Amino acid sequence: MSDKNSLLDINNLVVEYVTDKKVVKAVNGVSFTINKGETLGLVGETGAGKTTIAKSVMRILPDPPAKIKSGEILFEESDIMKLSEHKMRRIRGNKISMIFQDPMTALNPIMTVGKQIAETIGLHEKMSSAEAEIKAINMLEMVGIPGERFSEYPHQFSGGMKQRVVIAMALACQPELLLADEPTTALDVTIQAQVLDMMDNLKKELNTAVLMITHDLGVVAGMCDKVAIVYAGEIVEYGTTIDVFDHPGHPYTRGLFDSLPKLDSNEKRLKPIRGMMPDPTELPEGCKFYERCPYAVAACKTERNRDTELGNGHYIKCDRMKEV
Repeated sequence: MSDKNSLLDINNLVVEYVTDKKVVKAVNGVSFTINKGETLGLVGETGAGKTTIAKSVMRILPDPPAKIKSGEILFEESDIMKLSEHKMRRIRGNKISMIFQDPMTALNPIMTVGKQIAETIGLHEKMSSAEAEIKAINMLEMVGIPGERFSEYPHQFSGGMKQRVVIAMALACQPELLLADEPTTALDVTIQAQVLDMMDNLKKELNTAVLMITHDLGVVAGMCDKVAIVYAGEIVEYGTTIDVFDHPGHPYTRGLFDSLPKLDSNEKRLKPIRGMMPDPTELPEGCKFYERCPYAVAACKTERNRDTELGNGHYIKCDRMKEV
């Protein structure tokens, strides 16, 4: 899946949350590549391991209980897992930034929004406090917030405006990679569209690569070059957005599309995916989707699936579906 233009390569990443009584297998052998200037959509149900993957890249997993058991995370061909904390701090917020899921809790309530952005700039760029403040004002204006609101506090902003501030903070140092963890979940539909358009424009202006974590297939269709479908800590389908949307191969991906309402259909009921995701502390030995899959056979319960290529870099983690 990698090539010479790659910015981020994740290879066989395994992450567990270890407690006194149980081991939660959150990420189970995930591999993917993001090229420079490319947007990859990471799609899956709540609890599939998407945020854990992003936090692994930032190296901000809570330790304990989180443990990266194996795998490598290569950023610009350097293994992030082998860097010292001092070197990682120089990358975090500078070359790699993250938009967290909830803008309400991502901002410091007792610090003005402008100071929060200026602080990020001051940590990574050699400039005076006055210069950092000027750049922070410019960043606010870039995301559609008047510069005179520099000295206001988070509680004085609406949810959509807070999300714009968080995006301005994440992009302040012009990162090469942006990790966007469901950046529009807390927003209404109108503001969501505005924020996505703004992110897309800024991405093009700054040539920033993006890992877009979302539940929304509509967001993926509008924003992403490639998509990875995540289920129970595994990538079950990976390919270009066009290939995955036009020719979904894995039963889980097909189930996601079947559960969407269609304007050109006369069906009166949606087709939800039956059942629930397996308990991450007791994952099945074979296919993780076995209990919910309409195509499953007895062998699926015990045999682990390999990555099967459907063509042109389009992979599914299923041995049977190539022929179905």
